[in-house]
Amino acid sequence: MQLHFTAVSEAGLPGKKWQKLYNTHWEAYKAWLNSKGKAYSPDLKTSQAALKKYMPEMWPTYKRLCKLAKADEVAARFLTGFQPPAYISACSNAVLSGEEIQLVRNYDYHPDLMEGTQLLSAWNGKKVIATSDCLIGAVDGMNEDGLAISLTFGGRKEVGVGFGIPFILRYVLEFCSTVEEAVSALIRIPSHMSYNVTVVDKTGAFKTVQLAPDKEPVVTDAAFTTNYQDTIDWPENAAFNQTLKRSAFLEKMLAEKDMNATKIADAFLKRPLYNTLFKEGFGTLFTSVYRPVEGVVEMRWPNENVSQTFEAFEEQYKLINFEQDSAMLAEAFKQDTASVQNNNSSEKWAQKESLNRAEWQENLADTMVHAMIQANPSIEKAKIEKLRGEIIHRGEVSWEVLADFWSKAGTGYGTKWNN
Repeated sequence: MQLHFTAVSEAGLPGKKWQKLYNTHWEAYKAWLNSKGKAYSPDLKTSQAALKKYMPEMWPTYKRLCKLAKADEVAARFLTGFQPPAYISACSNAVLSGEEIQLVRNYDYHPDLMEGTQLLSAWNGKKVIATSDCLIGAVDGMNEDGLAISLTFGGRKEVGVGFGIPFILRYVLEFCSTVEEAVSALIRIPSHMSYNVTVVDKTGAFKTVQLAPDKEPVVTDAAFTTNYQDTIDWPENAAFNQTLKRSAFLEKMLAEKDMNATKIADAFLKRPLYNTLFKEGFGTLFTSVYRPVEGVVEMRWPNENVSQTFEAFEEQYKLINFEQDSAMLAEAFKQDTASVQNNNSSEKWAQKESLNRAEWQENLADTMVHAMIQANPSIEKAKIEKLRGEIIHRGEVSWEVLADFWSKAGTGYGTKWNN
């Protein structure tokens, strides 16, 4: 599997380079939106009103982007960032403060669902280097004031009314300069799913904000995050992405007396933080390293490295090749299922058969079907078999069905399968 990585510099108002990015990726985003049907429900008027209410400073940029895109109603609605379809990533991150200030994170997702663009921009007068997502959003980044930000999925099924997290992160980078300002924005703007958002500035101050659509934001001093918020709300997801194993590793690593920025960054390119289930949407697509004091941004892979600064940003292209490791999934379930049981005393996981008795694909399908039955006890047997057929397509797990299932299981997914 491959990722086409491109570094693009357009240090001013969005123009022809952003327009080219839009033209490159829009058809894929449009197909994604259309595939969700009524699940993507807000109309354009509602979406624009939400943008004006919660992120009014972005309105001039939004209008310019819509003009560059020659946006129809679907595109204009999408570019507001309001109430996009649900999507699931994984990710890990860690902050180092003190003499060395650094934010490092892994982005774990499916290669086909990443734009692969690192963009230097100055849409609102502040230079920003960010990993682009949803054309206008960002999954991580840093601005010239030395404020860096990244996210990890919060490990909860709930989907509510709010903005997609990439759009919120973009807003923070565009208009905030300190951790205090960033936290204020994060707790004010509603997120439609659960995420842990970590921010650090060049003074070494940092916070992690737990966002959720059904609960008030929680501001913490957590120096690392994986994919849960205090407790395991979603045992199946936690076991699949080894969230407890990664969390324990980060906690132990940061507690070591001789730990430094280089050691931490290098650790993110090794297991258990580095993941190789690319076909299943749980592969590490990149490691990003942000050093606010120096104004340095690194994008790292096992055999590649791209280092950028605001003063010397180099446009470039790289083809990143990934190696799939299917054996990792069986190991993930064997090692982390026990941890999840201890954390949540989950009876359904205690009843699962050993992964040694079957191929991991079949066990993953069993897990998802079991969760479907728990959420919808009256579901017909024929529809259960139909779900299994969609999960495993031509002998391989369908990453698209996997992401769609996990974003909806227990929160309305039964509507699709009971109709």
